[in-house]
Amino acid sequence: MLSIGKLRSADRAQWENLFRGYNDFYGRTLTPQLYDRAWNEFREDVRMHALGARLDGELVGIAHFLIHSSTTALDVCYLQDLFTAPQARGKGAGRALIGEVTEWARARDCSRVYWSTQETNTAARRLYDEVAVNRGFILYQIDLPKGGA
Repeated sequence: MLSIGKLRSADRAQWENLFRGYNDFYGRTLTPQLYDRAWNEFREDVRMHALGARLDGELVGIAHFLIHSSTTALDVCYLQDLFTAPQARGKGAGRALIGEVTEWARARDCSRVYWSTQETNTAARRLYDEVAVNRGFILYQIDLPKGGA
C-alpha cells in the first residue's frame, strides 16, 4: 500500500539515503552540513517543505518544495527535488508525490507548481509529460560557490 505524508523524525536515515541517491543521480556531492540544514528546514516546515512516499510502511520516495513570489502571478510552488528509490519505481510514488505537492500548493492559493529536470532524464520525463505541461523553457544557472555545494 502506498501512502504520502510528512517526514517523521525517525525517517532521517532513510530520507538521507534517498536524498543522497537523488544528488548522486545529478552528480552532486553535498556536505554533511547541507544535509543537516535541509533536514532541519523540513522539520521546521516554514521555508522549505518535504513529503515522503511510503510503500508498505517503508520510505521509498521524497519531494522537497517551497513557495516563492512571482512577478506575473500569485505565489508559485517550486518542486525542487523529487526522487523515488529504484526498487519502487513504476509503482506510483512519483505521481502520488507530485499530486500531493499540487494539492498542498492549491490549498495555499499558489497559481502553479513547476519543476525542472535534465533533458536526458527520460524515465522521469515520461511521467512528467503525463501530469504536467512542458513549456519549453531552458534553464540557465550561474553558480556562486560558497559554503559547500
